[in-house]
Amino acid sequence: MTGRHSVEIEVEWEISAGRFPGTMSDVSFEGCFVLCSGKVTDGEPLRVFIPLEDGMKVLYSGVVANHTPEIGFGAKFDPLTQAQRDVIAALVKNSA
Repeated sequence: MTGRHSVEIEVEWEISAGRFPGTMSDVSFEGCFVLCSGKVTDGEPLRVFIPLEDGMKVLYSGVVANHTPEIGFGAKFDPLTQAQRDVIAALVKNSA
């Protein structure tokens, strides 16, 4: 799997100010874009929680790569484990 892939997944994201809801609109092994109205700063550490079908959530940590106020932000993930990569690959496959 290479490049960004369009998805529509309700996620939670967290920065030092708290945890907020958002919608992941695209994803790759390098990062994602989250549609939301929260205030973030480029370079700010964050965590993104992607839900699984069984009610569990997979944590992805990284930083805000860029943001557009009232639209959302791009996140750059920290290096992924194989399990995290497998979850992203399954999300992309299931949304195709």
